[in-house]
Amino acid sequence: MANHRLERTQCDLTEFMLRHRRKLTPADVGLPTSGRRRTPGLRREEVAALAGVGLTWYTWFEQGRDIKVSERFLLNISRALKLDDAECCHLFLLAHRRAPPAEAYQEQSTSPRIQSLMDDLSRPSYVMNLRWDVIGW
Repeated sequence: MANHRLERTQCDLTEFMLRHRRKLTPADVGLPTSGRRRTPGLRREEVAALAGVGLTWYTWFEQGRDIKVSERFLLNISRALKLDDAECCHLFLLAHRRAPPAEAYQEQSTSPRIQSLMDDLSRPSYVMNLRWDVIGW
């Protein structure tokens, strides 16, 4: 039964990685666009290069093979795929079955429009992120 659960998690990890890799274009990450592509999104070798990890290691990870990856590896992949805090946390839960370290979370602040809205309110107000940190008041 435990193997079935692990297998499902690896499948979920593969789907998650493919979905986020396909969402990005080379232009989104500052790479030159070179003609026509057979599949949408970034190639595996582009993600590996952006993250500073080996192509084989990244490919095995994306395929859901039973390899051990470090926190640094996951953080680099998160940054290369431009994952937000919630997506980064989900990646860590799929890969390591625990939340990422504190340095993984991006410093957040409110947009000028939201800050202006709060300033115009006659009552006290605040904005929190997904970790319940107050990021604007």
